[in-house]
Amino acid sequence: MYVAANNRYDVLPIRRVGHTGLQLPIISLGLWRHYGSSDPYADRKQIILSAFDHGIFSFDNANNYGKPDIGSAEQLFGQVYQDSLKPYRDELVVTTKVGFETGVGPYAQFNSRKNILQAIDRSLTNLQMDYVDIYYSHRPDPNTDFEETALALAQIVQAGKALYIGISNYDAEQTKKMVKLLQDLQVPFVVNQSSYNMLQTRVKDDGLLATLKDFNRGFVAYGPLCEGLLTDRYLNGIPADFPIHWSNADIFANGKEAVVVQLNQLNKIAQNRQQTLAQMALAWILRDQTVSSVIIGTTSEKNLLANIEAGQNLEFSDDEVSAINAILKQ
Repeated sequence: MYVAANNRYDVLPIRRVGHTGLQLPIISLGLWRHYGSSDPYADRKQIILSAFDHGIFSFDNANNYGKPDIGSAEQLFGQVYQDSLKPYRDELVVTTKVGFETGVGPYAQFNSRKNILQAIDRSLTNLQMDYVDIYYSHRPDPNTDFEETALALAQIVQAGKALYIGISNYDAEQTKKMVKLLQDLQVPFVVNQSSYNMLQTRVKDDGLLATLKDFNRGFVAYGPLCEGLLTDRYLNGIPADFPIHWSNADIFANGKEAVVVQLNQLNKIAQNRQQTLAQMALAWILRDQTVSSVIIGTTSEKNLLANIEAGQNLEFSDDEVSAINAILKQ
């Protein structure tokens, strides 16, 4: 029988999400890739439990995660929950999302009232839980009024199926609109989750981080290692078929060779900090206190523990900040 490590809260810093009651470890574990029906259950269970033992109590999911069976990532986590984590439910922050395509027909994606209210019930069945801690609108819907989406999310909270509401992939202006609607409905909105890393700063340039700070709410970054680019794997070159995520595609605007030059320059600074490039990349975006947590995705316990070590050195000198900014502006 699994028993969690007694010192699990001594490993990672914990941040309050804006001025809300929600608190998150600075690193969360995401189940986007390689946590589905085609993946070895025992291995994935070990990663999830090791994460919890080392201070990660926040687990990020979505109703479209899992291959080849959409939703199977939720199912995998639900099985781990039932097998091992159920006694610790009050400590966990379990999140899921609705909005990306999960099947055929008009009600298998986006943010209609019908899709949102149907999707939460499917997700709770998959997760084998009565509620999730954060329920996200996974992306803005260009054809559905935000009011309809907000009302549906409000009903989910009122029904006790989610404690908090988040949004994901909403830009600054879309965030302002949705947050105002949710606040008028007295819905506990807490966070926007979007792509953010050293090489891709759209949320900062767009004003999203400033917007969330103005609302006294938080930001969660996905893709903080830019699909693995911000590790030591690609210091000698990036393959032509590298599978870049849509949110990061513009970093190759000047060619892959230019990115390799940046990676090597950044790696030298990381080495001087006694960090890996990945650890420094995580620490870099966590400098901003509006960033409540960063989501890592890994199936390696070695990489998991190495990423967690980033929390031991989050400070940057003025010289380091200047040098890194100069590299990133190239």
